Amino acid sequence: MKRFFKNIKFKFLPLILLFFISLSGNSIIDFIFFSINVHYILVYFFVLRDPESLGFFLIFLSGIISDVIFGLPLGVSSLSLLIIATVATYVRNVTVRITLVNDWISFIPALLLANLIYFVSLYLSDYSISYLYLLKDSLFTLIFYPILWAAFSLTLKFKKI
Repeated sequence: MKRFFKNIKFKFLPLILLFFISLSGNSIIDFIFFSINVHYILVYFFVLRDPESLGFFLIFLSGIISDVIFGLPLGVSSLSLLIIATVATYVRNVTVRITLVNDWISFIPALLLANLIYFVSLYLSDYSISYLYLLKDSLFTLIFYPILWAAFSLTLKFKKI
């Protein structure tokens, strides 16, 4: 019985994290000099490594919630998150070996496409954009990917126990 409840906790952990990040408005963690978009990393990692834990509809719903909380035009974050999930699905289908380096390198086009869609969507809706903030956010998200990759890999190991 104890093992059953332990598996239930870790089975829904990615989903709980996804909606906690969306509802709290902390998808971007701001430090003094840099910021990290944890939402992108969470979606990319779990769609890539544990696709049963997050579905595309739940990712879309999480993006809509983030748009409402941040006051962005509806669908901008959802579209970005779905682009990241689509790239992760493609990479999962063509990857032979699971390594941090493969995941990290394949995260670069996902991040570039998602930020391009994010930028174009906000630009077309006449929403003011800070280009420097978007660039810094993307760079530090890419730099901190291995740290969060290790943390999420530990949660997957606990889930399999």
